[in-house]
Amino acid sequence: MTPAVEFRHVTKRFEGAGSPALDDVSLRIDPGELVCVLGTSGGGKTTLVKLINRLHDADEGQVLVEGRDVRELDPVELRRRIGYVIQQSGLFPHMTVAGNIACVPKILKWDRDRIDARVRELLRLVHLDPDEFAGRYPAELSGGQQQRVGLARGLAAEPDIMLLDEPFGAVDAITRKSLQDELLRIHRGSGKTFVFVTHDVAEACRLATKVLVIDGGRVQQYGAPDEVRERPATPFVASLFASGRAAR
Repeated sequence: MTPAVEFRHVTKRFEGAGSPALDDVSLRIDPGELVCVLGTSGGGKTTLVKLINRLHDADEGQVLVEGRDVRELDPVELRRRIGYVIQQSGLFPHMTVAGNIACVPKILKWDRDRIDARVRELLRLVHLDPDEFAGRYPAELSGGQQQRVGLARGLAAEPDIMLLDEPFGAVDAITRKSLQDELLRIHRGSGKTFVFVTHDVAEACRLATKVLVIDGGRVQQYGAPDEVRERPATPFVASLFASGRAAR
């Protein structure tokens, strides 16, 4: 089986930093996994995600998406094939909910009927009534509703891979639980590959098929949540799971 995403001895450095953001990282993410990436701030989580869609490029090694080295792919075309959801949704404030969700399909020149049908389908998928919400603007939505629209926008062009960088970090605990439920339902129903960055150990254990723990730019452990929790491979992993939440 070709991995959905594969890192082969990847190192990434940023100018002025004393150590690499990622240091000789090798791992494979199989199709259909929901991988939660855990670690402290500055540990390399977001850098790893941004190497997948070429918001950063590796200095050494290879990043492969569905078997192809991303450096051989046009970065704009690559990003159109990969869903991307960030904290606080990143919605365009001057566009309606429907306009935000339709952005990438419009760029891909889908016809209007297909776009309209996809917008309505996705709003129903994230439990927002299309008749009520399609014409609203982001400022008219709650934080949780904005995150639901952000998730719908990430799914709009039917990507096989979704990258989610702390998408629920700015919402309250009750809304977060509801969004987690939606994410699990969507993932299980879609068969897509999700890579989900979080600081929250409990969230990772609840959502993940596999947990990836990174610290100091290095992979500390990668495995099923129960395996990582019960048999930590390093003192850092043991401390992280004992604390229940990574320090920001």
